Amino acid sequence: MARPSLYEYAGGGPAILALAAAHHQRCLDDPVLNHPFSHPGHPQHVERLAAYWAEVLGGPAGFTPFGGQAQMLGIHCGNEAPTEMGERFYACFVQAMDDAGLPDDPEFRGALSAYMRWAVDDVMDHMSRDAEVPAGAPMPRWSWDGRQA
Repeated sequence: MARPSLYEYAGGGPAILALAAAHHQRCLDDPVLNHPFSHPGHPQHVERLAAYWAEVLGGPAGFTPFGGQAQMLGIHCGNEAPTEMGERFYACFVQAMDDAGLPDDPEFRGALSAYMRWAVDDVMDHMSRDAEVPAGAPMPRWSWDGRQA
């Protein structure tokens, strides 16, 4: 029998939206992350973040219509954020899994944590002032076994 996607195992769209909302709140509450997260951004930031994570984790392609991976990297590209911000972002994500009530399954939590470690590293690689986002960068796909081609 086929294993459910990480998206399905999490609880689908409502669970990923709860994760995005919990993560965003943790970032607002963080003394280092508060500054970038408290500035007005897109009015549907949390919903778009949830759509991005849902797509990456095996859900519907809800973020691709907004520009996909190239758009996400473009938002962050050249911001010159210090490494500490990436580490704090990652820590907020790990804590937000509890806040959102995601399944407390070690393998599931490990897969999501591994995804976020990879994602933070990928974004941080695009933070230098001279960084460029590859046109048409494909959306990453993540499963129980890690990043998929």
